[in-house]
Amino acid sequence: MGEHHHVKFPQEVIDEYAALGVDVVAMFSAGHLGTRMGVQITEASSDRVVGTMPVEGNTQPYGLLHGGASAVLAETLGSVGAMLHGGSSKIAVGVDLNCTHHRGARSGLVTGVATPVHRGRSTATYEIVISDEDGKRVCTARLTCMLRGVNPSDEARVNTAG
Repeated sequence: MGEHHHVKFPQEVIDEYAALGVDVVAMFSAGHLGTRMGVQITEASSDRVVGTMPVEGNTQPYGLLHGGASAVLAETLGSVGAMLHGGSSKIAVGVDLNCTHHRGARSGLVTGVATPVHRGRSTATYEIVISDEDGKRVCTARLTCMLRGVNPSDEARVNTAG
C-alpha cells in the first residue's frame, strides 16, 4: 500500500484493533496486489473510503486504464469499508463486483470513493465512484461483501500478514 501513515482512521477503530494487537493500517491495506498497482488508501471509515491509483503501469495495450485495474481499486476500497462496518469480529469477503466503465484515462491518478449502499449484519454493499484528475467519472462499481465471523485461523493469517 505504500506509505501507511497517510491513512486517516477513526480513533475508535484504531483503539479497537490495537486492543487486539492488530496493526489496523496494515490489515486494511490493499495487500501485495495493491502495492504492485500503486493503490494508496488515504481515508477510511465505514461511511467513506478514499484511495488513489496511478494510471501509469495499470493500462491495457491501447494505453488506457485497464478495466481490471479499476476493479482492483473498487474492490479494495469497498472491502475496507465493509471490514470497518463489520468490526474486529468479522471478515469481509467479496461475493459480487459490478463495474461500468464510462471513459478512458491515459495518465495521472484516478481516485476512488466508496460509500455504503447497504450495511447489514451479514452483508455490506458499497458504491465506488472512480474519477480522473479532472473529476470526470471513469468507472462506477458496486461491491457486495459477505460478513462472516472470524475464525482462529483467520486471526493467525491477519497477525502474520505484511
